[in-house]
Amino acid sequence: MRPTPGSPPGALRRTTLTALAVSALTLTAVPAAAAPTDAAGAPAGHCARMAQLRVPGAEHQRAACLDELTTAGTVASGHTDPADWAGLTPKDLAVPGGVPGIQIDGYFPDTSTTNTNHGWNHDAQFVIRLPDRWNGGLVIAGTPGNREQYANDRAIADWVLSRGYAYAATDKGNTGLAFHRDGKTPGDAIAEWNERVTQLTRAARATLAQRYHRPPARTLATGLSNGGYLVRWQLENHPELYDGGVDWEGTLWRADGPNLLEFLPEALRAYPVYAAGGDGAETARRRMHAAGFPAGSEFLWPYHHKVYWDLTQRINREELDPGFDGATEAGTPYCATGTPACDTDYDYAARPEEVRQAVEKIELTGRIGKPLITLHGTLDVLLPIGEDSDVYARMVRDAGRGALHRYYRIEGGTHTDSLVDAFPDRLRPLVPCHRSGFTALERWLTTGSRPPASTTVALPADTDPAALLDHCSLGR
Repeated sequence: MRPTPGSPPGALRRTTLTALAVSALTLTAVPAAAAPTDAAGAPAGHCARMAQLRVPGAEHQRAACLDELTTAGTVASGHTDPADWAGLTPKDLAVPGGVPGIQIDGYFPDTSTTNTNHGWNHDAQFVIRLPDRWNGGLVIAGTPGNREQYANDRAIADWVLSRGYAYAATDKGNTGLAFHRDGKTPGDAIAEWNERVTQLTRAARATLAQRYHRPPARTLATGLSNGGYLVRWQLENHPELYDGGVDWEGTLWRADGPNLLEFLPEALRAYPVYAAGGDGAETARRRMHAAGFPAGSEFLWPYHHKVYWDLTQRINREELDPGFDGATEAGTPYCATGTPACDTDYDYAARPEEVRQAVEKIELTGRIGKPLITLHGTLDVLLPIGEDSDVYARMVRDAGRGALHRYYRIEGGTHTDSLVDAFPDRLRPLVPCHRSGFTALERWLTTGSRPPASTTVALPADTDPAALLDHCSLGR
């Protein structure tokens, strides 16, 4: 419960979404690599004064002096959770290294207990990483899906740490497939995600001031899927805390739609008819396209039907409209149309006003207050681009904030970068495009050089798939 898609699980584990969302390899207290100590036995050298660091508001914290803050070292030292970030990146993504520093793990006061990392059984967990060679910046991230605080370690943290940024991430205050049990009223669990990112940002900025004797010169928010939603919400509601952000195909919540409670039920109805073939298959395909699932994405539909659509619909609907299925929790998996209280037949527009009010707690407005770069793959079939970022870009323009926004539609990108390994000839990874967007935001803030105009970034027809891991030109 709060101290003061969930949403679509953003890319979940390569096998099944269930295994990913509830995965929690408990971090063991594996000692970090030996570090120099002073006469009293306290860390010296690059970890000097580590014991004096205090994360404001934390109920519990534990600091470690590490020779390596990236996953090149934290996997072996036990300071990350590989299960938490499994399936979010291509298998051949390079792992940078050479980033010594301090890692602080801990948690803020909370009453929910879905996060079992460290054996704490306590939500509102966070990680803060403080590199020795600091560039003066801080990157804040909320997690995709319903994952825990280490979910961005490969996709985001490794790279920004290698560039000298301090990094902080939160588990958003509730995790796993039953995240919707948190909170007192519909929408509370997702609303807590926003509060936890705000809380962590303030605490991390103060912690950096302790460590480096000055506050960060720049604070940037970034994240993918649900993490991208959090970037949008923070820049709309707390722009004073940030200098800018990069939104990697964030979830769009609008009380008046579109939102995923509208297009996922249509996929659950139409896809089985399409997959069965026969006379109704072509009509079902057109229904899928009309619901937002792009033409040319059909090869991705079987996987998403098996892994994403059903579960994503049910757990998010349970969070925002628990009355739909009465005492049943999160519906009936893969129920056929016509089954009582079946999410396949869910009709958001026909639901009572209180459902819309629950979505209003978490909805976006487009009224960003700091520069934002949005990236979204054209072959995203969990959050179809036409029902999500295309709409959000219009919302930003309609709010009069278009000068603060750049939007890049990445041709051949899908929601889960690990699927590039399965379809290397049809998909491109978004992680290098995220990095290009991040560096474009840096230039925007540092030199005033505006990024290239919003556009669709074409998929090179003759590029070796391996080369796409290293480069993504946003134009100009």
